Amino acid sequence: MLPRERREILLGCNLLSQCCNSYEYCVSCCVNPARTLKEQVLNVKIAKPTTAGTYGSVFDFCAGRCRHNSESVVHENAYLSDFHHCFSMPSNASGAGVTQLEGRLSGISVIIGRQGESCDSVCKSSGQSCVLNKLILLNQCEIIQKYMSCKRGCLASMGADQPAEVADDAPSNLNPTACLYTRIQSMLSCDGSHRHTRRLCPCA
Repeated sequence: MLPRERREILLGCNLLSQCCNSYEYCVSCCVNPARTLKEQVLNVKIAKPTTAGTYGSVFDFCAGRCRHNSESVVHENAYLSDFHHCFSMPSNASGAGVTQLEGRLSGISVIIGRQGESCDSVCKSSGQSCVLNKLILLNQCEIIQKYMSCKRGCLASMGADQPAEVADDAPSNLNPTACLYTRIQSMLSCDGSHRHTRRLCPCA
């Protein structure tokens, strides 16, 4: 069996971040049925406007998605890393607009926590409780960027402390001032925390 780091980075692609260092490798990894589900991508809009069409095939999705997109750049003129051809589902894949998402947050106090603080603690400080099933609504770049500065963009990550923003004094390898969302919804947690991030919390 390959060592873990070799399994995660295969053929120029980081399988955890779903990003590759070349367009060709990206498309090749993306069309693998084990990594991209046909029934999911055929519902993804090609562009953000509500009038935009959807992809006709997995290959079309991969060919389009692997091109550079706003989630792979920082300051609009530099790549976040050499692995900037990404085939992950777009963070707004649900197609729901910000206004629609905010409507579903009616009655929820969205509070930014202190560095290293869990949402359970954040909400308790204001006499409220964390509403776990609302974290999925906050776990989207468009929403995170309404509440946090996200100076280094909005990045997909893996952690129970997300959605969150990395503190500006965090080690450089943790992408200071970047906002983070998780692609793995089962990881969303009210009690998760990280000493280098500030969480975005739904309280009620």
